[in-house]
Amino acid sequence: MTTSPALSPLAMAALSGTDTKTLDPKAAVRLGKIKDTANDFEAMFINSMFQQMFAHVGDGPFGGGPGAKIWQSFLTDEYSKSFAKKGGIGLAANIQRELLARQEIQ
Repeated sequence: MTTSPALSPLAMAALSGTDTKTLDPKAAVRLGKIKDTANDFEAMFINSMFQQMFAHVGDGPFGGGPGAKIWQSFLTDEYSKSFAKKGGIGLAANIQRELLARQEIQ
């Protein structure tokens, strides 16, 4: 089992939601990118779970026409984005913490 390295006080402040105005501009931009990346990754993971879940549902509300699979993929994509935006399943915070830790090591 691997553990994350200890985070600097600046990284801990960023993770705790402290106002990013106190950070230098480059750090604030980097933190924003890290948050976006973590949220996007969580949305992709949730989308993958939804696709597997819906793969065995059948036609559902789409009627099974030629475009049903396309609309189903749109639906799962929107569901996953909505879930991630509302807090998701908790992956984004952990990913964000790991990304911050890895950047501090380098």
